[in-house]
Amino acid sequence: MANIVKRTFSMMVVLLLVFSSVGCGKQQEPQADPNSNSLDTAAEQAKEDAKKTGFSWEMAKGAKIKVLLNQHPYAEAVIKKIPDFEEKTGIKVEYSITPEENYFDKVTTSLNSRSGDPDIFMTGAYQVWEYAPAGYIQPLDEFINDSNLTASDYNFEDFYKGIVGALKWDLTPGHKTGSGSQWALPMGFEQYTLAYNKRIFAEKGLEAPKTIEELMDLCKKLNEFDGKGTYALALRGTRNWATIHPGYMTTFVNYGAKDFEVEEGKLVSKLNSKEAVEMTDTWVKLIKSGGSPSWSSYTWYQASADLGAGKAAMLFDADVVEYFQNPEGASKEAGNLAWVPAPLPEGKNQVNSNLWTWALAMNKASKNKQAAWLFLQYFTGKDYQLWASVNANLVNPVRNSVFEDPSFAAIIEKADGYAQTFKKTIDGTTIQFTPQPHFFETTTEWAATLQDLVGGKYKSTQEAMDALKAKIDKIVEDVEVE
Repeated sequence: MANIVKRTFSMMVVLLLVFSSVGCGKQQEPQADPNSNSLDTAAEQAKEDAKKTGFSWEMAKGAKIKVLLNQHPYAEAVIKKIPDFEEKTGIKVEYSITPEENYFDKVTTSLNSRSGDPDIFMTGAYQVWEYAPAGYIQPLDEFINDSNLTASDYNFEDFYKGIVGALKWDLTPGHKTGSGSQWALPMGFEQYTLAYNKRIFAEKGLEAPKTIEELMDLCKKLNEFDGKGTYALALRGTRNWATIHPGYMTTFVNYGAKDFEVEEGKLVSKLNSKEAVEMTDTWVKLIKSGGSPSWSSYTWYQASADLGAGKAAMLFDADVVEYFQNPEGASKEAGNLAWVPAPLPEGKNQVNSNLWTWALAMNKASKNKQAAWLFLQYFTGKDYQLWASVNANLVNPVRNSVFEDPSFAAIIEKADGYAQTFKKTIDGTTIQFTPQPHFFETTTEWAATLQDLVGGKYKSTQEAMDALKAKIDKIVEDVEVE
């Protein structure tokens, strides 16, 4: 009997210690430590939410979801935190990762099957213009606005308006993004700026350009600045839509040009307008006077590598592409790079930029939508965004609070002019193209015309753009605008 009492007393002591330890944990405020390996920062908040609204991170415990990811640094960051998500929610995640050259074909095939696999996938804003009208993507508004499904600290208003708005659309071709349903949520994004090698500029006694005219002058001065094989300005040039959407489209809208207008219920190309012709003529001159001899084969990768290697003195492309060449050890010219906003036409002062954002979307055919929404919510939430921005090269973060956080600010302050350029550009950053279902075909034709102009096929830029307009009007003639 005495032994039983002793054992019982011992068990009671153990239980009291356990409950005491748990109780102490409850009294502590969760710490948002960006360097922590765990993002379970809101256990207490989640319990309070559950009492008030029914929300709980464990509401889909036991579910299994499949996630399709593009091979990208953003995806690598997600993969590192999947175990934390699984622990926090009790949801099992099966993911696959596919190289970008095959990725969108795989996504389209998977969505077209209507099988519900994958539940979540990475996408860009331009792809939404095909997937949403086809009924492939689940609108997210009902999840975002339901306090039973969304944590009280998710704070949708913390997203940069132009970035999250780029993934909103009302499904009407010709109508700009920013209204309608929220089809996806951003993971990270890029805007288009000019990076330059400040070492080279200092040696030559040059200053960074503010205008297109100054950029043109620099292209002439810096051509073969360090002998054959070196050149002034790195730009994309392949016969692909991706050649048009960074520096070219950013400059296009800064000239006041438009890709389409709606006339009598139809989309009409405006690529042969005065503004479009003037801008394109200038762009061709930039390429001829200071571009790479291999420009027509250049993707972002070759252009970025040339800046990092010191072959190119400047790069007009994604701020994040430029950024990855600058950290210590990343390239030969690491630490020598600096940033300024996109050069503007003389007399203009409003800086606009086109946008690319990688985003997460939910398959409309998913059979695990609650679990899928928790995945979306977690990997676009503030805690994850801060961790990934500080620890996993997630630039640019899509939330204002993350960009302004001291831990992230300390990292990007090492990139000369990066934060200042970001802040000057962000208010004018969004999708500058007109949404329409033939986007990839029309922009590829656009890139082909640009190549032909540089190659001397046309007598004038006006002739080339007139011919391009005719081609594009033919491509979109089946598109009706309500």
